[in-house]
Amino acid sequence: MRYSELSRQLAGVSQKMLTQTLRSLERDGLLTRTVTPTVPVTVSYELTDLGLSLYETIRGLKVWAQLHMDEVLAQRAAYDDRVG
Repeated sequence: MRYSELSRQLAGVSQKMLTQTLRSLERDGLLTRTVTPTVPVTVSYELTDLGLSLYETIRGLKVWAQLHMDEVLAQRAAYDDRVG
Protein backbone atom coordinates (compact mmCIF):
# COMPACT_ATOMS: atom_id res chain seq x y z
CA MET A 1 0.00 0.00 0.00
CA ARG A 2 1.14 3.51 -0.66
CA TYR A 3 1.65 5.88 2.25
CA SER A 4 -1.23 8.08 1.10
CA GLU A 5 -3.59 5.08 0.98
CA LEU A 6 -2.65 4.12 4.52
CA SER A 7 -3.12 7.68 5.67
CA ARG A 8 -6.62 7.84 4.15
CA GLN A 9 -7.66 4.50 5.66
CA LEU A 10 -6.41 5.55 9.08
CA ALA A 11 -8.26 8.85 9.20
CA GLY A 12 -7.49 10.73 12.39
CA VAL A 13 -3.96 9.37 12.78
CA SER A 14 -1.38 12.12 12.55
CA GLN A 15 1.29 11.98 9.88
CA LYS A 16 3.96 11.89 12.58
CA MET A 17 2.36 8.93 14.39
CA LEU A 18 1.79 7.00 11.16
CA THR A 19 5.40 7.54 10.09
CA GLN A 20 6.74 6.49 13.50
CA THR A 21 4.56 3.38 13.54
CA LEU A 22 5.56 2.36 10.01
CA ARG A 23 9.25 2.81 10.88
CA SER A 24 8.80 0.69 13.97
CA LEU A 25 7.02 -2.07 12.01
CA GLU A 26 9.79 -1.98 9.41
CA ARG A 27 12.44 -2.19 12.14
CA ASP A 28 10.66 -5.21 13.63
CA GLY A 29 10.64 -6.93 10.24
CA LEU A 30 6.86 -6.84 9.84
CA LEU A 31 6.86 -4.77 6.67
CA THR A 32 9.11 -3.55 3.92
CA ARG A 33 9.32 0.01 2.63
CA THR A 34 9.95 0.63 -1.06
CA VAL A 35 10.82 4.06 -2.45
CA THR A 36 10.23 4.58 -6.17
CA PRO A 37 12.02 7.60 -7.66
CA THR A 38 9.07 9.27 -9.33
CA VAL A 39 7.90 12.87 -9.16
CA PRO A 40 6.74 13.07 -6.45
CA VAL A 41 8.54 10.13 -4.83
CA THR A 42 6.30 7.09 -4.31
CA VAL A 43 6.65 5.20 -1.04
CA SER A 44 4.88 1.90 -0.59
CA TYR A 45 4.71 -0.65 2.19
CA GLU A 46 4.16 -4.39 2.08
CA LEU A 47 3.83 -6.99 4.82
CA THR A 48 6.71 -9.43 5.10
CA ASP A 49 6.11 -13.13 5.74
CA LEU A 50 6.50 -12.36 9.45
CA GLY A 51 3.96 -9.54 9.15
CA LEU A 52 1.54 -11.79 7.28
CA SER A 53 1.78 -14.41 10.02
CA LEU A 54 0.91 -11.75 12.62
CA TYR A 55 -1.94 -10.49 10.43
CA GLU A 56 -3.43 -13.99 10.29
CA THR A 57 -3.21 -14.28 14.08
CA ILE A 58 -4.88 -10.91 14.62
CA ARG A 59 -7.51 -11.74 12.01
CA GLY A 60 -8.32 -14.92 13.94
CA LEU A 61 -8.74 -12.88 17.12
CA LYS A 62 -11.09 -10.51 15.30
CA VAL A 63 -13.20 -13.41 14.03
CA TRP A 64 -13.36 -14.87 17.54
CA ALA A 65 -14.44 -11.51 18.98
CA GLN A 66 -17.15 -11.12 16.36
CA LEU A 67 -18.47 -14.63 17.03
CA HIS A 68 -18.51 -14.22 20.81
CA MET A 69 -19.31 -10.52 21.33
CA ASP A 70 -22.94 -11.15 22.31
CA GLU A 71 -21.84 -13.68 24.92
CA VAL A 72 -19.15 -11.34 26.28
CA LEU A 73 -21.66 -8.49 26.55
CA ALA A 74 -24.19 -10.77 28.29
CA GLN A 75 -21.52 -11.91 30.77
CA ARG A 76 -20.51 -8.32 31.39
CA ALA A 77 -24.11 -7.29 32.07
CA ALA A 78 -24.65 -10.27 34.39
CA TYR A 79 -21.49 -9.38 36.31
CA ASP A 80 -22.49 -5.74 36.61
CA ASP A 81 -25.93 -6.78 37.93
CA ARG A 82 -24.30 -8.97 40.61
CA VAL A 83 -21.65 -6.49 41.67
CA GLY A 84 -23.30 -3.35 41.37
